Parts: sequence; C-alpha cells; structure tokens
Amino acid sequence: MISFNGSQLKLNPTGDILAFAAAFVWACYSILAKRTGSYGLPVILATRRTFFYGILFMLPALFLFDFQLDLLRFTDMKNLFNILYLGTGASALCFVTWNYAVKVLGAVKTSIYIYMVPVITIITSMLVLEETVTFLSITGTILTVAGLFLSGYNRTGSKKDG
Repeated sequence: MISFNGSQLKLNPTGDILAFAAAFVWACYSILAKRTGSYGLPVILATRRTFFYGILFMLPALFLFDFQLDLLRFTDMKNLFNILYLGTGASALCFVTWNYAVKVLGAVKTSIYIYMVPVITIITSMLVLEETVTFLSITGTILTVAGLFLSGYNRTGSKKDG
C-alpha cells in the first residue's frame, strides 16, 4: 500500500501470491542464515556456499527459457562493469552484510530494518521532497509498523530474542 502513494490500487492474484511467496521465502532465508551463523561458519564462506547451491539449483531452469550464453557481450565495457557491479556490489556484498547482521542481531531484528525502508521513504519524501502523503501511504505505514510491532513480541507480551 505504501508503494502506490496515490495510484489506483488493483489486485492481481498471481502477483499477490508471488509477493507473499517472496516474503515467505525471504523469511525462510533469514531464519536459515541465523541457523548457519550459529554453527560458527564464517559469514563470507556461508554466503559463498549459499550462492553456489542457488546457482546449482537454477541451472535446470536455463533449459526452460530462451537462454543463450554469449560471452561476446562482455567485450563492451559497459556490460562488463554492469555485471561486475551486480555480481559483487548488488549481490555478494549485500548478502554478506545481511548474513552478518542476522548473525549478530537475529532474524527478527534484522528484518525490522528492511521492512522499515518504505516507511522511511515516505517520511523522507514528505520532508525532503515536500510530497503530499496520501491515505494509502498512511494506511500502508500504519500496517507496516503494526506488523513490525507484532513480529517483535510474542503472545505473553515479552520481547522476542530474534
């Protein structure tokens, strides 16, 4: 709801199911990253193994799509730098820092930060860009903060360890 910010809200069952599935998979990944960190495995090694198995299990999907391995594309420096940035900065570095944060803070506390990004975006756009805040963005912010509050506490009202 936050991301619409005044646009028309349309529900698409396929997209909605994929969005919930992505959130579920990310929650599973965070929990598994926490468990992997508890074994004393170095964060970089654990991330490297995760990437290896991810690539290994994605290889069969290449045959389902129109994939062509054309290494000549990397002779263009723009393409080469793009793939290097995506591979190191946008993927490996982000996953290493995420796994380290999960190891130190726990899965629940770390997830709070990633789910607060849209709320911080709304507040920043209001203060810096002087954008108007719509009903949908206020509703989304309230739902996000309420969900984060509920995820941080168990039924007895005591704070979870994370």
